[in-house]
Amino acid sequence: MLTKARDLQADQVFLDIEDSVAPSAKASARQNIVEALNTGEWGSKVRVVRVNDCTTRWAFDDVAAIVRGAGPNLDCIMLPKVENVGHILWLSILLDQLEMSEGLEPGQIGIEAQIEGPEGLSNIDDIASATPRIETLIFGPGDFMAAMQIPALTIASPRSGGHDPFDPDNGGR
Repeated sequence: MLTKARDLQADQVFLDIEDSVAPSAKASARQNIVEALNTGEWGSKVRVVRVNDCTTRWAFDDVAAIVRGAGPNLDCIMLPKVENVGHILWLSILLDQLEMSEGLEPGQIGIEAQIEGPEGLSNIDDIASATPRIETLIFGPGDFMAAMQIPALTIASPRSGGHDPFDPDNGGR
């Protein structure tokens, strides 16, 4: 899948160490991602790595391994489960230190913040303006709904034979 990502017709790809990787496989996933970022032609794609959230035991090692191993070939770190500005500042300071130690341009690596809970949504203005490194805010509706204990709803789609209530071309308003 890492090799296939290079050939996708996409503006951005993100390589994941978070939910898609079992705890016992995180170290090897980091190595695989570093190798993938450093080999092959990525073209003009924005290259992002989603690390584990900053409250986990894996987050520091994720960021350090990826930046030390592939910093020149990395555009952004995606930080999931951002709840407050402290999460962003932690990552920004860590990136400052790693960029200095690796001889990278200061501020070279951006941050994409995933807002997945009610606290993060309440703090969205502070999170968005926490650092010039913020490039993207991502809303995670599935995790947000789970955090709010909102049952998941499915609206019928044309593929399922139903009508989209918001699409006037398909039987809706």
